[in-house]
Order: sequence, then C-alpha cells, then structure tokens
Amino acid sequence: MYTDEKKKDKNYGSIFVYCVLCFVLIVEVARFAKPYYGNLHNLMETEALVVEEGFVDVMNSGKLPCPFKTSRSASARSHEKLSGLIRREDRARPPSSYCVKFQNFATMAKLVKDNGDKYESRPFSVGGYNWTLLIYPNENKPVGSGGFVSMYVRIDNSSLIANPHDVYAEITFLTYKSTIDRYHFLQETDAQRFHLFKQQYGQLNFLEIGYYRDPGHGFIFDGGQSVFGVDILVANPFEKWEVFSYEENIRDPLFNWKLTKFSTCNLDSYTSGSFSSGGRDWVLKVYPNGVGHATGNSLSLFLLSASNEKGYVKAKLRVIDQIRSNHLEKQVEGWPNATENGWGFEKFISFADLNDSTKGFLADDAIKFEVEILSFSKTDTL
Repeated sequence: MYTDEKKKDKNYGSIFVYCVLCFVLIVEVARFAKPYYGNLHNLMETEALVVEEGFVDVMNSGKLPCPFKTSRSASARSHEKLSGLIRREDRARPPSSYCVKFQNFATMAKLVKDNGDKYESRPFSVGGYNWTLLIYPNENKPVGSGGFVSMYVRIDNSSLIANPHDVYAEITFLTYKSTIDRYHFLQETDAQRFHLFKQQYGQLNFLEIGYYRDPGHGFIFDGGQSVFGVDILVANPFEKWEVFSYEENIRDPLFNWKLTKFSTCNLDSYTSGSFSSGGRDWVLKVYPNGVGHATGNSLSLFLLSASNEKGYVKAKLRVIDQIRSNHLEKQVEGWPNATENGWGFEKFISFADLNDSTKGFLADDAIKFEVEILSFSKTDTL
C-alpha cells in the first residue's frame, strides 16, 4: 500500500515538472517571436500605405475621398498597374477628339438617374465615323463598377452599316484636374476593334467617384464644375499591299539576239528589243567596248527588266559559238548588281576570245547572244 502511494507521488511530481518546463518554453517562444511580430505588423501597415499612396493620388488633401472602399480600390489599381495594357498618367494637352464640361457634377449625377444612370454626349465625328461619349457618374452603374466613374465610347451603328468592316481605334479617356492644371488620363495601349457586333468600349473603373465629391482633389472646381474628354485615333486600314512570289516554271524562257556589223559599232552600248518571258518584259544590253573594269579589254553583257523590276533572277547568258556550238555560258543568280541595275557581267568575254576566229563567236561581222531565264521573283501590288 505504501509502495503504491509512493509511486503515485512520483508520478504527480513528474507531471508537475513537465508542466513547468512547458510553461517556460511557451514564455520563451512568445518573448522571442514578439519583435518579429511587431516588425511584421509594421511591415503590413507600411505595405498598405504604399499601395494606397501608389495607386490613389490624394495630392495634398491628407485624406481619402469618401465614400472609399479600400479593398476594391487597391485591387482595381493593382490590376491596372500589373496588366501592362493600361497607362494611367497626367498630361498638359487637352482631349483631341471631344470634350464635355458639367457646370455641376453632383447635379448631373442626380439628373441622369432617369436616363439609365449615364450621360450621353451628342454625336461627334472622328476618322470618318460618328461616335458618342458615355459617362456613368453613380455608384455601381454599370453593374460591377463599384465606387468608380465609368467612361465609354460608342461608334454609330449606321457608320458601320454604310461601310461594313472592322474599325481599329486607340482610345484614351481624360478628366481635368484643376490643382495641377493637367488632364488625368487612362489609356488602353492596344487598339480596340469595333464592328457591327461590338460597338462600344470603355473603362469600368475610370476614377473613384469620391474624387468628384471633394474639391480638394481638383477634379471638381469653381462650384462643382468638371471636365471629361476622349482621344480617338482611328487606324485607317491599308489600301494597297504587295505579294512576293518566286516563279520557276518559266514560259518562253529563251531569247536570241544578233548584233550585226559589229566592227562598226561605235556606241557605248546597244539594247535589244523588248521580249516577253514568264509574263515579264526583258531586254539584253551589250557594251561592245566594255564598261567599268572591263572597258577596253572585254565585252560586257547584261539582262535588264524592261519595267525596271528589281527582284531576284536566275538566268544563263550566252555568246553563241556559230561554228561548233561550243557556246560561252555564264549564269547569273541574285539581286540586281550596281552597274546596270540588272543581272550580268562586266567581263563577259575578252576581246582576245571574241576576235579568235577559231572559236566562232564572231562570224560574218556578227555576234549572237542568247539568254535563258530559269526563275525570278515577282512582286504584285494589289
């Protein structure tokens, strides 16, 4: 009996010791973590302040507009900043397409409640199309805008019906800020596509409504006036374009040209008549006394485009052997050279070979040339 009681006392003592140790451990952990918790708390407050100051321009007012929903505002502005598609800045230049001035923003906001909670401007013309500027000054109108003013532009449906194709336009929404005498703007960096089934584009969260309730922010001034505007830059579609292709199956690839009375050719150059090959007109041009580095020592021969085309050409140029058909052939392949803006060789055949009667290039005071067009590039303007 005594032994059992002694065992129980030992058990109680062990439990007591364990409890004391656990208590000491908890106290030490709490003491150790307290500085970090304080730093974390301060860091969270600092981060929140940075978010508010970075995305909400309160200028020198020292207070946020009211009503102001912190979580929604920070989230919306963070999305705009990180998306990379929207620019939110200030500029001195006023709107370039259209502007609306309200003598009293608050009065306008009340009056439009009977008009779908939107102010709709008169139609205005930009880029050959009629547009309308829409301003939503009240909370959650349209649905999802929360505490933001929303701005939209709408293209006139009749403009699209009369000229049914897509319209691309760069859109910038603006509002005047009197405290800095500049225009606060929000711009989508990508051009917007308008068509019969998408006639409207805008920014659901343009600027917090609270900014238009406190003159200290500068967006209302002189007794409640406010100014809104829009830039619309219509990108006109291209009217002309070109198609580059490479022709290899050439119709009528061969052309022959005979230059007679060669010994009396005293002009610098001679040009053949125009000939058609592969649907394009060409000419051959020869310099009997050479050109460039070949002057005085070699005959020069070139293939030219009769219409001054400057594409890629592959062709064979020949001086015909009129005795044994052992023709002198050289191939051109590439873009036009600088000498004649054509394709050929300054030193095509030397005078020594040309005047050698055994080679048959000059017979009866005549010389024959031949060209075989193998392929060429083609650019068609549509």
